[in-house]
Amino acid sequence: MKKITLIYSGGSDSYTLLHHALSQGMSVDCITFSYGQKHIKEINFAKDNCRELGLEHTLIDIGDPLSIFGSSSLVDKDNKIPHGSYKEESMKSTIVPNRNMIFMSYAIAYSIAHNIDEVWYGAHAGDHFIYPDCRPEFLQSMDLAAGLCDPAKVSVKAPFINLNKGEIFQIGMDLKVDYAKTWTCYEGQDEACGKCGSCVERLEAFAQNEASDPLTYS
Repeated sequence: MKKITLIYSGGSDSYTLLHHALSQGMSVDCITFSYGQKHIKEINFAKDNCRELGLEHTLIDIGDPLSIFGSSSLVDKDNKIPHGSYKEESMKSTIVPNRNMIFMSYAIAYSIAHNIDEVWYGAHAGDHFIYPDCRPEFLQSMDLAAGLCDPAKVSVKAPFINLNKGEIFQIGMDLKVDYAKTWTCYEGQDEACGKCGSCVERLEAFAQNEASDPLTYS
């Protein structure tokens, strides 16, 4: 049985990737990061889902986020979450500098320590426009670096990197994924806002599949 380390946020993409891995008979250890995000709803979903599935789950707190990530609107309480499509200039404020490289460094170290061959993360084609650390060239470079940092030669993979959100949701729906057990919204309210880039993209993905989102929106 192949074993992987999955960087699991608690959001819809990584939850779909988790079920994709399980459907292929893989053994999965999940790592979730607390990096100073404005709410912990995704983290709580990740904890609950891993507990329900009986998976090994590690929560890593990477410390003082503002000393690393600056004024990203995902961590800076004085910087409001922008609303609209990811194609809008304002959405660049949601970039968390070099976040995926930091996450991968932890996940690669975990994999080496636990004799795991692969690290998976949920980057997809919809992320390419705005997030440099979700692009194919970044993945290729991280995979190369991971293979050089230890004789164990861990590899880094993003199975959804050439798929858009709608195509990912189609995979999830085929696998009977319960998207009520995911949180995507950048806001941390009781209900999803429906206006931030993450919500807009999620709703478009459901519409692309002629399906309804089980979450409640304000």
